[in-house]
Amino acid sequence: MSQVEFDPEYQILIITPTCLPEADEFELWGSIFLHHPQHIQIIEFAQGADRHQLRFSYAQQSFNLNFEHYSESIWIAPEGQDAAPFLPKLAQLFLSNS
Repeated sequence: MSQVEFDPEYQILIITPTCLPEADEFELWGSIFLHHPQHIQIIEFAQGADRHQLRFSYAQQSFNLNFEHYSESIWIAPEGQDAAPFLPKLAQLFLSNS
């Protein structure tokens, strides 16, 4: 189970998992976390040295689930201003399955 918190100042969702995934397990962890097939479609996965990212769509808007290994941070950011208003509803979707 993960805690999901909307940060209105930075317009992101902060994800605090019970158990932080290892860097090489993030794609699988993220796919499981985002598994809401009626609402979310995963677009692509990108892996970098310090940060991994899963891009996805929700309500016809694009978002990205980010994982930074060094700071042990996971967050969701909207891709564009049109997506930002959907963050609270997206948080509720994740919390409804917790």
